[in-house]
Amino acid sequence: MGFSQSEPDSAAFRAAETKSIKDAAKAAGATAVVTNANSELPKQISDIQELINQKVDILVVAPVNSDGLTPALEAAHKAKIPVVTIDRKVTDTFCKDYVSFLGSDFKVQGQRAADALAKQTNSKANVAVLLGPSGNNVTDGRRDGFVNQVKAKYPNIKIVAQQTANASRDEGQKVTAQLLQTHPEINAAYAFNDESGLGAMAAIQEAGKKPGTDVKIVSIDGTRNAVQAIVDGKYNGVIESNPRFGDLVFETLKQFYDGKPIAENIIIKDGEYTPENAKSTLGQAF
Repeated sequence: MGFSQSEPDSAAFRAAETKSIKDAAKAAGATAVVTNANSELPKQISDIQELINQKVDILVVAPVNSDGLTPALEAAHKAKIPVVTIDRKVTDTFCKDYVSFLGSDFKVQGQRAADALAKQTNSKANVAVLLGPSGNNVTDGRRDGFVNQVKAKYPNIKIVAQQTANASRDEGQKVTAQLLQTHPEINAAYAFNDESGLGAMAAIQEAGKKPGTDVKIVSIDGTRNAVQAIVDGKYNGVIESNPRFGDLVFETLKQFYDGKPIAENIIIKDGEYTPENAKSTLGQAF
């Protein structure tokens, strides 16, 4: 089995995702050949081509971007290697270029984050939104789900700024610091992922405010650092984005080889961390 990982395993989500794939491969008696594109689309294309050249039997791809992988997926199709994509959708053709997409419902994640933030702010807040990297359906879904849910259900929650923080702790800190200066009324933050949310937490502290109290924070992922911050009272909620795709990948591939119908989109179950359950569920974080 070839696994083309999109981003460095220094990110907790990616490390947990890679481990899950390797563990499931081992349990299935398969050999996992893992590459890492380091967030570079051209490298991911060449990585996939190299896996094809090595004559892997199956390909699992965590795409760098939703667009741009067509040459690699077409090469896999020509070599008759089934492809399963995880975490991010691709814009290529279902059944031709890939067997199925396994991942979260990103719009629902955004909606759930809006509900969590509303609960922590009594449905009244001035919110800064830290967006993820452009060019993928994860960013679009988490943004649209949150914004549309706020618009539909919470008239007293005002989104005062939306700015890209590229899923980075450093950028999350820098962007939040700037936004707190230009919009001092901000008293809540919604972050694309935990890393940018933890960056926001640091910026709030540097601004002389109490994160979790003066400025509420909700993000998406489920990393141990963010859940610990909830336990410490410096964070207010995390919607889990489950990275443990391994078993689901092999269940899907078994259905494929058994000739059974495969859904285009298979949604993995996501949990939630709150001030009420964070301490008891900390061990589940990645």
